Amino acid sequence: MISKRHFLQASLSAAALVGASGFGNWGRLAAQQRLSQSDLLDQPTTGNVTLIHITDIHAQTQPIWFREPEINLGVGDAQGKPPHVSGAAFRDMFGIAQGSALDYALTYDDVVALGQTYGKICGLDRIATVVKHIKGDREDAIVLDGGDTWQGPLPALRTNGADMVRLFNALGTDAMTSHWEFTLGIDRVTEIVENELNFPFLGANIFDATWDEPAYESTQMFERGGTKVAVIGQAFPYLPIANPSHMFPDLSFGVRQERIQQVVNDARAAGAECVVLLSHNGFDVDRKVAQNVTGIDVILTGHTHDAIPEPVQVGDTFLIASGSHGKFVSRVDLDIRDGGMQGIEHRLIPIFSDVIAPDPEMAALVEDTRAPFKDEMAEVLGQTEDMLYRRGNFNGTWDDLICKALLQEREADIALSPGFRWGASVMPGQDITREDVFNATAMSYPNAYRSEMTGEMLHLILEDVADNLFNPDPYYQQGGDMVRVGGMGYRIDISQPQGSRITDMTLLKTGEAIAADKSYVVSGWASVNEGTEGPPIWDVVEAYIRNQGTVSVPENTTIAVVAG
Repeated sequence: MISKRHFLQASLSAAALVGASGFGNWGRLAAQQRLSQSDLLDQPTTGNVTLIHITDIHAQTQPIWFREPEINLGVGDAQGKPPHVSGAAFRDMFGIAQGSALDYALTYDDVVALGQTYGKICGLDRIATVVKHIKGDREDAIVLDGGDTWQGPLPALRTNGADMVRLFNALGTDAMTSHWEFTLGIDRVTEIVENELNFPFLGANIFDATWDEPAYESTQMFERGGTKVAVIGQAFPYLPIANPSHMFPDLSFGVRQERIQQVVNDARAAGAECVVLLSHNGFDVDRKVAQNVTGIDVILTGHTHDAIPEPVQVGDTFLIASGSHGKFVSRVDLDIRDGGMQGIEHRLIPIFSDVIAPDPEMAALVEDTRAPFKDEMAEVLGQTEDMLYRRGNFNGTWDDLICKALLQEREADIALSPGFRWGASVMPGQDITREDVFNATAMSYPNAYRSEMTGEMLHLILEDVADNLFNPDPYYQQGGDMVRVGGMGYRIDISQPQGSRITDMTLLKTGEAIAADKSYVVSGWASVNEGTEGPPIWDVVEAYIRNQGTVSVPENTTIAVVAG
């Protein structure tokens, strides 16, 4: 067991940023705009095992803009706890100076103004520089990919993930788990795993649905620093609910808490002195796993795109949240001896693209994967007056724009856009390119349907999605953020039980209340139903932007939120 004193020491060095006044010299340098690569990467190497964690990159290889969520509400035991804090409350919790580089990287406040100071973030060639630097300190560091890697922008869509497989092979990845990978279809996943991937594809909770037996390897054992480290893969548990099950019809998923415990016990029996869960459960699910499963030292969490600058301790387990889209890389140094983990030090490294030099070898590979599509992606479709961003529990301006496009181009009363968390931001006044649109829409089931739904059906849909997000039991939180709605307003009280959260549904163009027995023309996209017809969403959005020339997406005030 790690003593409280040791954890305090570890958290003081978490991200190697914390000092007596919060984030110490690193933060002061950042605030003074004198941040260097060595400030970000240099730290004393401790312990005898190093983990490098990247997750939810969603095939983003380029430096991008990315706005963190303004609203990230927690319910039940998670209310008010990381990651369910944002803005000023987040800064206060972690001692981050307003206007600093960490403020820019980790919160939404003043992201437009601070972006002019600190520049774009991300870039796989910069990540490669970070990985090589860490391996220069500890050659046998274990590089772990938390999944949502093969799905994303236009090159990944056109190559069926081959670009990202090639790039993560070159990165020196040691193991991965999965979620959106399965939306390429089971045949393509099998082809990659068996013929293209240079490292294990782990999923302890993925079973053959017919024979009820494991479909993939659960664990990879590593011998490092004179000890054995077991890495257990945990894929997204709710794939058949959140994504089209017809794309992987013979597989079943689930949290499978008993299975996790069994695999942990097996790893310990095989001599592992450290057990790492490489997870795509989502942070709140992983917090409950840590409470209920014994023997896990570290959970490298993913799916919910949270970036937290310090480990979150639950009993004897430490949760590490490494963000998304390549904004961050986590370095975790472990002291493993005397039969167990005796210490942990963590650094959440923000990938400031103007500070970290690109690795030439990875830069050349990235350029090669993008070259066939470069001219197509660069075409300018229009401009935006407002920042386009995706994250937030209830809406983001990218989805407001998508809903506007669906309403106009598909001649609908109401538009629905799924609560996906992925997609880069676009700064106000910036050109909107085809690459920008694909960053926010590229996926394997993009058809924009047009159908009729009753008010009762619309209410059921909103209630169902709200329960996936706000059920107080994390094991019933099964999706992304709230479905985005255009043409209709509503009120949501997240403290109410399912069936009673959504009220005051209003058709915006008339101001009339949505009637349960009346039908409305609804357009949406990304239906999980097989055989959905309609143009791909990127064509719908491109047509709208071209027709508008310059788009404006003002603040959305059509959703009234009661947070309990």
